[in-house]
Amino acid sequence: MHPSQKIPAAVIGVGYLGKFHAEKYAASEKADLVAVVDEDSARAAEIGAGVGAVGLTDYRELFGRVQCVSIAVPTRVHHQVAKDFITAGIDVLVEKPLAANLDEAKDLVTLAESRNCILQVGHLERFNPAIRRLEGVIKEPKFVECHRLAPFVERGTDVDVVLDLMIHDIDVIASLVRSPVIRVEAVGVPVLTETPDIANARLIFANGCIANVTASRVSIKRERKVRFFQPDAYISIDYDQRRAQIIYKPAPGAGWLDVRSENIEFKEGDALADEIDSFLDCVRARTAPLVSGVDGLNALEIASLIRAQL
Repeated sequence: MHPSQKIPAAVIGVGYLGKFHAEKYAASEKADLVAVVDEDSARAAEIGAGVGAVGLTDYRELFGRVQCVSIAVPTRVHHQVAKDFITAGIDVLVEKPLAANLDEAKDLVTLAESRNCILQVGHLERFNPAIRRLEGVIKEPKFVECHRLAPFVERGTDVDVVLDLMIHDIDVIASLVRSPVIRVEAVGVPVLTETPDIANARLIFANGCIANVTASRVSIKRERKVRFFQPDAYISIDYDQRRAQIIYKPAPGAGWLDVRSENIEFKEGDALADEIDSFLDCVRARTAPLVSGVDGLNALEIASLIRAQL
């Protein structure tokens, strides 16, 4: 494919999140947004008109017409929709969680490998400017403390808080700790829905690291913070305030007055635009995505261990 040629793409499911996907593809110089698809024909037509694309209700009409798609349908149908596109040889960016259960997720990973299709999972926090900037600083953390608290909204309540919110942090922590989880302790409470709306999990990794992760979708105020304790430093990230603090351990023999700290402010990034841009680069160059199907599967495996305890 010529570098100047735009990649024909589509977005499947243009609800709250899918609409943003459609807008990013429409604004990208790398993509040609061919169509948006939604089972609600009025919604498909409305979003399509807004981004200059055709609005369809049957995604199968796109086979042979697009090279890649974003899938932002409800979690319960991720597997079916993604499977149909991969079988048709079309690269897929599927929103998190990868699938509704482990068997479906494994099936998608295996299928994508056999078809040489790119399977990227929409774990957006990996494209957060704070995480990208501090990736090289966070080395062998021994303890991680994480809070993701949000006020209640109806959206996302088709799944529990672990798959809705906590899975973001599970994926980020797993990508930075780089060791398998060997034990999980978890507790959760349903408050406004039938499934847990607030949950806490303690993850014990094979390398000795422990992560304490709290997620809530029934909090009064929003908070998204993560702290890493490691042998040479303490790192605190506030996603919402877009700032981080790093406190470095003094050199051997130095006193506590020699403690060095660094404050970092992050520009407001556009993680979704970066995620889609990165996906399009992978589609063109046939390279592995930053958040692969295997990463999505790993996050789902840890989430499943947590959910089993709830």
